[in-house]
Amino acid sequence: MYWTKISATFLALLLLGCGARGGIALTTNGFGLQLNGKGHVAAIMDPADGARYEHTAEPSPLLALKLDTTLVLPERLAFDQEEGVLTLGYPVHDLEAKIKVVQNQRYLTFELIALSDATLVELVLWGPFRTTIGQTIGETVGVVRNTDFSVGIQALNMRTLGGFPTYDDDATPSYDIFGTTSLVDVSDSLNILYRGHTALPREYGSSLQAYTRNRDRDRQVAAMKHDAFMAPAYVDKGLIGSKIALFGGPPEEVLNTLEAIELEEGLPHPTLNGVWSKRSEAATAAYLIQNFSVQTVDSAIALTKKAGLKYLYHSGPFKNWGHFDLHPDAFPDNWSSLKECVDKAERQGVAVGVHTLSNFITTNDPYVTPVPDDRLAKVGSSVLVRDVGSADKTIEIADPVFFDQMENNTLQAVMVGKEIIRYEKVSETAPWLLLNCERGAFGTRVGHHKAQAPIHKLADHPYKTLLTNVELGQEMARRLADLFNDTGLRQISFDGLEGNYSTGMGAYGELLFVDAWYKGLAPEIKDNYIMDASRPGHYFWHMFTRMNWGEPWYAGFRESQTAYRLLNQDYFRRNFIPCMLGWFSMRESTSVEDMEWMLARSAAFDAGYALVTSVDIVAKNGVGETILEKIKQWEKARMSGAFSADQKKRMENIGEEFSLETLSETSWHLIPWSVERLEHPFKVRQPGEPLSSRFSWVNKNKGQALQFILTTKNTDVSNIVLELNKVNRVQLAVSLKEGEFLNYDGGAQAVLYDANWNSIKTVPVPLDALAVGQGEHHLTVSCDFTEKSGTALLKLELKTAGEPELVQMP
Repeated sequence: MYWTKISATFLALLLLGCGARGGIALTTNGFGLQLNGKGHVAAIMDPADGARYEHTAEPSPLLALKLDTTLVLPERLAFDQEEGVLTLGYPVHDLEAKIKVVQNQRYLTFELIALSDATLVELVLWGPFRTTIGQTIGETVGVVRNTDFSVGIQALNMRTLGGFPTYDDDATPSYDIFGTTSLVDVSDSLNILYRGHTALPREYGSSLQAYTRNRDRDRQVAAMKHDAFMAPAYVDKGLIGSKIALFGGPPEEVLNTLEAIELEEGLPHPTLNGVWSKRSEAATAAYLIQNFSVQTVDSAIALTKKAGLKYLYHSGPFKNWGHFDLHPDAFPDNWSSLKECVDKAERQGVAVGVHTLSNFITTNDPYVTPVPDDRLAKVGSSVLVRDVGSADKTIEIADPVFFDQMENNTLQAVMVGKEIIRYEKVSETAPWLLLNCERGAFGTRVGHHKAQAPIHKLADHPYKTLLTNVELGQEMARRLADLFNDTGLRQISFDGLEGNYSTGMGAYGELLFVDAWYKGLAPEIKDNYIMDASRPGHYFWHMFTRMNWGEPWYAGFRESQTAYRLLNQDYFRRNFIPCMLGWFSMRESTSVEDMEWMLARSAAFDAGYALVTSVDIVAKNGVGETILEKIKQWEKARMSGAFSADQKKRMENIGEEFSLETLSETSWHLIPWSVERLEHPFKVRQPGEPLSSRFSWVNKNKGQALQFILTTKNTDVSNIVLELNKVNRVQLAVSLKEGEFLNYDGGAQAVLYDANWNSIKTVPVPLDALAVGQGEHHLTVSCDFTEKSGTALLKLELKTAGEPELVQMP
């Protein structure tokens, strides 16, 4: 092992005077860090070969301090070797910071243990640690690497946030497909960092950074699309205790080091089937999304098992968000009914999960009605200028700044005492009036309110929900943990996690929410759950299992957010996150070919997926049972590691088609397909001029029958004639209606299917009339169109099979 080989040479913590007056060198098994006499990085090195990776043309301090709007860098360093404490001196107010340094076998830790005057400091910034490494940047996990070496940073508690304090509300820069001009796929309308900034790409390579903010006072910040948002003071341990780990070494050792940090520093370390979730094969397990009830759970479990999957997921079981009561028609005894379903599934080897919207609170929840909770999130507050009677529809306030922000103001709701009031708009000039008010909104009680009473603008979300402050969010998270403990649920997605920006603390607010859920779990759940979310995070990386982004609602099966899904795979790989493809929807019209297209990508990236379907949909789909069997076999082969690296690489190309044929319980044939997609349009020509279309293509596969699928667009067609190589003429005795499919797999007949792949009839095809050998071929196509317009099309998908490749369980 690499670590054993060099440990005898480099287990030291040394005081140096070489290269930097008064500087120090810290060395672990695989990582060397030198600081100069000013407390800046002088060297980042690989102790195995002495290779250097620092970038020193710009300042790279161990710890910088932000005072007001100024970032102050250290100018002197002293080191007490006996105590292992660094003292950094700053040129403003004679500030000093004391930092405890601890060496571990794989990493170094730095903890701020004292500041001479913490009240002056707005935040402390670790780094940026600048490196020349730019090949792979793990922006979320905080690791950069090239082929030879890696450097990483880890925040060791929640208030130490990975990244740079780009925004005053501590929001994390992130690509948001819902903020683009197109939900179909990745748009050029946004050009921001993809998922975080703990590691950043730089012109010179990369930088690593983390910070902790002083939260001992109220702050007005820009947040949640509001220019003015109050971030209340929050009592935590403050700047003291801000702590990071730094490490380096061979890229193949990164996961080992991250796991060591989790275990040795007491960070979250969830497991799946006894294996750390970042390594567990089960972390990429596909799952079936099917809403069920106590009446239908048996059929839902059976469908999950028929597809060979082990997770059944309910996308909307809750009557309300907040208290998380369940829909009474589906779960008449509330959580007890859900437990009954979970227990049934568990006895059959299926785990159950549910979908949530994190700290979103529906307006029918007891936190809102009839008596609203004081801990509902507030954008900001003012006071009433005059008494407000129960019949008043116009309310005068002292200051409109928090109320006249309409970009993210869906409910337009305020809270006075225990009454929620909705308003149409704010007057354009003083006196500042809330106009056309709805009193006693959401079933709250209309009251009389005195002048100078506080009035609070409530934060909300476009889903027409309210949000939480920190305390209420943590209470909701603990209630979700109780739900898991009481019912035995094993999977959750914290969708809408960014709703916790309502705390005014950005990524910190998100962490406090999920941490409350995590810490509230019973040990047997904590050691065997799957969790994802709408957003990742640096410290959050240690809690979540995976992420699963990409939605099926915006285009066809293959087209909805496809490039976005592929971008995600690159992101997952560079951040050591188990891969997932996102959600797909199996509809009545889904074809076997489309499903195998997705399953091949799943195998290529070793990525799981969610499949939205139902017993009814499968029954209506004429090839539904075939699709379920395909899912079962592809997932079985993938999860067993049966595909070769070469096969996976080829299947990454979404333009290539593959199918999987079962040979035995442990082996399959992977069949690559050559596919040509052609269109024969309706044409208007001179009298006597041919109305056919002529196509040429090259068959790279061995001789076989040319297979095809014919469909139409904006027309019905009849009298279809295919002429192959000017010799073999096939006239198909069928009228093909729009939405139908004519499928030919070789042999003496084709099959006509309706729009849902239910067989209508067979159509004779002359045996061997469509035989093709290797090389170039020509096809002439003609037909009669019912619609005589330029948008009428006969669409052809031509296929030939390549040589079967053996796929076998290892």
